[in-house]
Amino acid sequence: MTIIAMTGGTGFVGGHLLTQAVAAGHRVRALARRPQPARDGVEWIAGSLDEPHSLAALMEGAQGVIHVAGAVNAADRAGFARVNIDGTAAVLAAATGAGITRFVHVSSLSAREPQLSDYGWSKAQAEGVVTASGLDWSIVRPPAIYGPGDREMLEIFRMAARGVVLLPPAGRFSIIAAEDLARLLLVQLTAYDGCILEADDGTPDGWDYHAFARLLGTILGRRRVRTVAMPGMLLALGARIDGLVRGKGAKLTPDRVGYLRHPDWVVRDPMPDGPWRPLIATPAGLHDTARWYRAHGWL
Repeated sequence: MTIIAMTGGTGFVGGHLLTQAVAAGHRVRALARRPQPARDGVEWIAGSLDEPHSLAALMEGAQGVIHVAGAVNAADRAGFARVNIDGTAAVLAAATGAGITRFVHVSSLSAREPQLSDYGWSKAQAEGVVTASGLDWSIVRPPAIYGPGDREMLEIFRMAARGVVLLPPAGRFSIIAAEDLARLLLVQLTAYDGCILEADDGTPDGWDYHAFARLLGTILGRRRVRTVAMPGMLLALGARIDGLVRGKGAKLTPDRVGYLRHPDWVVRDPMPDGPWRPLIATPAGLHDTARWYRAHGWL
């Protein structure tokens, strides 16, 4: 049995990771800013990334760290830096202080093109902090992540269910199921030393935006789905409108427009030989996700 210190356990990916970690027989100490319901195999540690005493408590007795927490939306570059760079440095410092050497870090495929967005820049900078830490590290750069409980891709499911899907300009992207990503994070505790990994569903050359939207429509029972590629200027306008309507809850932000306009978010570097490979075929995973959304009244 391993005791794992985890950040981001209250989020979408973290929730899947908690489930798999406990099922595998691990004990988890998970950081949480708000009170959480009791859960077998999980010890919730109250606090946040900017509280050294909370991070010290999180690390106590742990053999490895999986750092999932991060900001995907922020008001400006400083906001991203505060969470994604400074927060990562704080978790690394706490791990070092506790004598923990194994550190698994969740980055983003956007770190490959840091000039396109403040988010991608902050994730690339955080990677630099990890690789310079002197710890035994492993980093994964997930592409788009989907699965039961996800709110980031919920809107495209809803559009596909209505029969009209608004898309970024022409391009391709890779995708991974949250369950597959969670399995990889657990594997990284003992494998892929010193690697920056790009992991996906195994689909060669990824997915074309339009083909993916049509697949979603078929899964959701639509005979025909109309797909509309949004020019970059309209995306930028849409981000302003979304910000006015939903405020901090906006999904389309000006920063996000930068990388949505990029045509290539396909995983290019194959996973090195090792104990992990994707198990969830994307059509089957999308079916399961749609069923979950409907069962919970989200769709």
